Amino acid sequence: MEKRIVGIVLQRFEDAGFDVIGCKTIQLTSVQLREHYAHVASKPFYPEIEEFMSSRPVIVLVLQGGNVVAKVRDLLGPTDSRKAPKGTIRGDFGAEAIKNVLHASDSEENGKVEIMRFFKPEEIFA
Repeated sequence: MEKRIVGIVLQRFEDAGFDVIGCKTIQLTSVQLREHYAHVASKPFYPEIEEFMSSRPVIVLVLQGGNVVAKVRDLLGPTDSRKAPKGTIRGDFGAEAIKNVLHASDSEENGKVEIMRFFKPEEIFA
């Protein structure tokens, strides 16, 4: 949100053939962030993640399309934006490891859990 690139990012997803079937702006709470990042919540860098992710509203999306998880992760590039090649979203707009522009699910199973975490069933338009 800080970089004001929401439209550009959405356009990249749509240009890649994905449909946006869920989209909203939310303010993440500490409880949501601890649940979402439970796999790293005990790590020394976690407080920086929580501080950044709760510093302003975020946009959460549900995308639909073929091989969506792998293709979205390819569009984003590596988590550490400093290592992401130009042409990827993180490579073009990110500058740090923790503040990396976007989060993407790493599997269909985790994607389903994350969708349930942030969306009510009636907010998905498949």
